[in-house]
Amino acid sequence: MDKNTITGFVLIAALLIGFSWYNKPSDEEIAQQQRVQDSIANVEKKKAAAKQAADAAAAKANAQALATDTTSLFHEVMSGKSTDVTLRNEKVELTLNTKGATVQKAVIKGFADRNGNNDVTLFDAKDQQLKFMLAGKETNLVTSDMCFTPSNVTDSTVTFTAATANGKSLTISYKLGKDYMLHASIQANGMAGMFSPNYNTIDVEWTDKCRQQEKGFTFENRYASLTYHLTEGGTDYLNEGKELTDETVEDNIDWVAFKNQFFSAVMIAEKDFGKNAKMTSIPQEKGSGYLKQYGAKMKTFFDPTGKQPTNLEFYYGPNDFRLYQSVEEESTFGKDLEMQRLVYLGWPLFRIINRWFTIYVFDWLTKLDINMGIVLILITMLLKFITFPLVKKSYMSSAKMRVLKPKLDEITKKYDKPEDQMMKQQAMMAEYSKYGVSPLSGCLPMLIQMPIWIAMFNFVPNAIQLRGESFLWISDLSTYDPIIEWHTNLWLIGDHLSLTCILFCVANVLYSMMTMRQQRDQMVGQQAEQMKAMQWMMYLMPVMFFFMFNDYSAGLNFYYFISLFFSAAIMWTLRKTTNDEKLLSILEAKYEENKKNPKKTSGLAARLEAMQKQAEELRKQREEMERRKGH
Repeated sequence: MDKNTITGFVLIAALLIGFSWYNKPSDEEIAQQQRVQDSIANVEKKKAAAKQAADAAAAKANAQALATDTTSLFHEVMSGKSTDVTLRNEKVELTLNTKGATVQKAVIKGFADRNGNNDVTLFDAKDQQLKFMLAGKETNLVTSDMCFTPSNVTDSTVTFTAATANGKSLTISYKLGKDYMLHASIQANGMAGMFSPNYNTIDVEWTDKCRQQEKGFTFENRYASLTYHLTEGGTDYLNEGKELTDETVEDNIDWVAFKNQFFSAVMIAEKDFGKNAKMTSIPQEKGSGYLKQYGAKMKTFFDPTGKQPTNLEFYYGPNDFRLYQSVEEESTFGKDLEMQRLVYLGWPLFRIINRWFTIYVFDWLTKLDINMGIVLILITMLLKFITFPLVKKSYMSSAKMRVLKPKLDEITKKYDKPEDQMMKQQAMMAEYSKYGVSPLSGCLPMLIQMPIWIAMFNFVPNAIQLRGESFLWISDLSTYDPIIEWHTNLWLIGDHLSLTCILFCVANVLYSMMTMRQQRDQMVGQQAEQMKAMQWMMYLMPVMFFFMFNDYSAGLNFYYFISLFFSAAIMWTLRKTTNDEKLLSILEAKYEENKKNPKKTSGLAARLEAMQKQAEELRKQREEMERRKGH
């Protein structure tokens, strides 16, 4: 860079600095500019503050308006008068109260209670509470706190309305069906702004102290359970003997039932109760007058706009299998509710027997209008008639083994050494095979009868037709029949002795003696000795049955007593009509015929024959070895 260039840059810089200094504003002008800028900022700030204040005022006004609506709804309905409204037909009488607009008392007609009253009170206001809860933006609406105004009141209908001054309202309508079904709907009107935009459920909280309705607390408590039906099919229940609080049901459910032995209160939702419902079942103390403390916390569909109502159905009535089937037809929801599952019929196999045989026979016999004790006797006789061919086959197999016992004793003597036990068993099985006798045939037909016994064990205690029915000395076939009672609850026994239970256990001892004698007559060698050692177990079982069945219904004990009586009579008749000598001659003739016309054996018989030959060869080899050692 040369000298002239540097001089030029210096002159330009000096010119710019001088021009800037010359145009610099005075202190007064700077102050004026600052005042102008502050004024503009103040104006913008005031505009923003004014807008914020306006928005806050609008929000406050809206909130106050909503709060005014909600508060108005609460104050107006809570200050109303609480009155009862009764719906009734020939089967049930339901008392609803304007405070809460729900059923507070349910009376089932035509069923005497344990205190001698003509009708059963399922629950009243001190036992049961049902409330619906809506979660609003500012506050919650709880129907149990609200007094509704009734309208459209007849013996079968009522409409409850809770309204605000500006036209918002909540309506709960009821219609009683021809028997035990109560139809209900909950509908909002003009309340959409009170809830969040995506709000679409209503909370349901239902509690009940299940009353003891029968004389036998322990037996009834065993059949009292909180039961619910899964939307995908099938029912489940809370364990009857455990204290369970807020147990979570993860699946959607159609209905929940607060059930005792013979009566239930059921709530059914048209659009399901949602997932994660909370269920409670707490057993109560004996003498309290209650069986369980039930509780259910659930959610179901709700439309705040009021376009679609929330539809529910309630059942207050007896646990009757056929009645539940007809009630399902009365339901307007079009669901497969499977409410007949409230009548417990046992595990799948036993349920099939009861569902497709016992119930049909029971229905047919009850239509004859005869005493229920006679019905139980006739059912027993019919079952014995059906199973008689199997029983006879079982007995004849045992009889064949009995007449062959001398031949089996010879085999026992032949194989009397401990190391010959396997060969002895093989030889005995081969001997049976020669005469066409199968030891298993004496056991398997009898086992077929066991499902019938177990099926009746589940059917009789749940048959409401036995409730209150008397027979001979039994005043009520559905509960125990005490010959003596006391006030102290003794361990294992309780506070009474049931006569039918004693008869059943005595009959069981006598029948066990008869069957043990029969089995002893056909057993040989070590088997007979083992049988003697096990006799005490056969006598101990009836004693155990006494402690188990003393609290059970007289109808069930009576059925088992009659069943054992007929079994013993059949066994005695078969024994008296069986000629052992003639039976043995028939077996010998069959054996000779088989020798003359041998048939090619196969299957088990062939294997037994091969095993016998092998055992015989081994025996001969061992004897030859012992003979050589002796020499």
